[in-house]
Amino acid sequence: MQIKIHDKYFVPFISAKEIDLAISKMASQIMADFPDEIPVFVGVLNGAFMVVGDFMKHYKNPCEVCFIKTSSYEGMTSTNEVKHLIGINQDLTGRTVIVIEDIVDTGNTVFELTNSFASYNVKELRFATLFFKPEAYKKDIKIDYIGINIPNKFIVGFGLDYDNLGRNLPEVYQLSQ
Repeated sequence: MQIKIHDKYFVPFISAKEIDLAISKMASQIMADFPDEIPVFVGVLNGAFMVVGDFMKHYKNPCEVCFIKTSSYEGMTSTNEVKHLIGINQDLTGRTVIVIEDIVDTGNTVFELTNSFASYNVKELRFATLFFKPEAYKKDIKIDYIGINIPNKFIVGFGLDYDNLGRNLPEVYQLSQ
């Protein structure tokens, strides 16, 4: 069923069940990689709030979670400039930090966050994303945990928005042709 957000039409793309399975798989992989550590998960707002919330339901080991806020989109277009709006206010020295993103496309946010976390003296920095667009990715930084590879199409739902609408959808829709 097609939906309309602002002036654009979107069609169903990824079901809530597929999303939950992908998040569960990422949580299991991270638990296996860090069985004896207490990682700090850093959710990137606004988009990752639903991903982090559901991820925490699947992650059974001890962990900490906090959020940062960045912005790199206006409407449907990346500005290619990442703005830091809210930052980290805890000591991460010697800690394993895993950044949780809703989507990685160009990699500009990943690049900026890699540079930002260099000043925190973290033990290890890893990246997890629910959605990854390999065709759009332009950086050499490894994305350690990928939920679902998707084509380079504009999507909304499950935290992702089009001009601030659509984040609350429990499934993902792609822009209709």
